[in-house]
Order: sequence, then C-alpha cells, then structure tokens
Amino acid sequence: MSLLAPCGQKGAHIVSSASRIPLTKPFTPRTLKNLRDALNTPEAYGGYQHPRNAAVLIPFCNVNNEPSVLFELRSKALRSHSGEVSFPGGRVDNTDASFIQAALRETDEELGISPSTIEVLGQIGPPEMDMRGKLRVWPIVGFLHANGLDPGFDEDTFLPSLDMDAVRSQASKDEVGTVFHLPLSMLVAPARLKPTLFRGARPYWSIDVTDIVSRYCDLDLDPNSGSVDEVGSGVGGKVEVWGLTGWYLSLMLKQLRIHH
Repeated sequence: MSLLAPCGQKGAHIVSSASRIPLTKPFTPRTLKNLRDALNTPEAYGGYQHPRNAAVLIPFCNVNNEPSVLFELRSKALRSHSGEVSFPGGRVDNTDASFIQAALRETDEELGISPSTIEVLGQIGPPEMDMRGKLRVWPIVGFLHANGLDPGFDEDTFLPSLDMDAVRSQASKDEVGTVFHLPLSMLVAPARLKPTLFRGARPYWSIDVTDIVSRYCDLDLDPNSGSVDEVGSGVGGKVEVWGLTGWYLSLMLKQLRIHH
C-alpha cells in the first residue's frame, strides 16, 4: 500500500507499508531485535547534563495485541505547548547521568511507567532544537513492557499488552491531559495523513488523531488555529501529531521503512 502526496506539493513523497517490522502483528522479542538492528545504537551521552538539553521517549508498546506507539496530550494547564500531542520527556537535569536516563525519568514522572519496565532500543537523529531555540531535544526509542523485562520469552511470543486504563489513571494530572495509543496500521492510513512541512522546509506526514483523543477528554478546538507549525494542537480545529513530535515520528518511520 502506498500514498503519494498531491501533485505540486513541495517535497512530495511516498508513504509505504513495506516496513522492516510487521504493522499488524504484535511485538515479539524478535521484532524488538529487528528494531534495535534498524535504529542507531543508544549511547549514554554522559557529560551532557547542560540546561539546554532535553530528551523524549518514543514508546513502542502492544495494546490489545496491536503493535502501537504511545502518546500523551499535554495538560491545558501547562504554560508551554498546552493541549498538544507529545512524547513523554523534558529537560535533562543535573542529576541525570545520560539523556537516556532523563527520558526514562520524565516518562516515569509523567506517565507513572517505571524505567525498570522500559527496554531502550536505540535512538534517532539528528536532534532538533525546540520551537523557541532554547533546548536541543534528543529522541530515544524504547519498548514498554506490561509486566516488566522478562528474558524468558520465546523470540516469537507476543509480548503482553499495556493496560491503557491503568496508564491513564496513573498519569500526572498536572502535566498530562490524557494518554492514547496509535496502532502502527494507522500510521499509513491515508485518511489520517496530511503532507506537511517541518519548519517550512522539510516534508513529513502529520497525523489526524482528533477522533481518538476526543474519546478520553473534552476538546475545545479553534477552527482557525494552526497557521504556524508547532503552535497549537493542530490545523483547522483538529488534534494532530505534528511539529517536533510529528517530525521525530516521521524520522523513526523512515528509518523503519514504514514511511519513505
């Protein structure tokens, strides 16, 4: 299956489901190995505990036996990027030994998911500055194990699914509006995809998730919003995976040959 951006779209490109991993089969230990092989090797990044760094976790998981990516909707009470879709993450603290540790700590603080249950698979890059140009954001990729890390699984055994109700109930009410997942099959669904330019130059696909997010929280959307990329929840009264979150998702999907 493929989707071609409309004629005349700057940077028109193809989205394809011919990926390095299955889009409908639940994650298995073999799938995780294939992911590690496809991603950049994770590094400790020790010595970079500078206040101008941040780290996010791109969290793979199984949900209802579907291979998925986990997202959060930032709380409307936050002063920065409120009401927007994001990955868990934040500033690197002086107490963090690495960017990886920062991403795992922030995931625990925001979603209540213990670092002991997260298997780090790799990283993507290069890192980008945030919209204000104050923080360099390092994207780490991991898998969320529902029952903790267990090396005893056969390599083709379906890994246990996350309990999304439990994740939503334990998420920080101060920072997180809701938590949701996108099955990998939705990442190539033409009806959800829109050709977009990251910071006015680099093409990627933003993903409409309005209907999914509206199941879990009330939305008060401005139909005239979104004239500037990365500001607001989306364009034209929608909630989208876009901006820096959408760009990092796109980089990862290209590296996995899900998006071209």
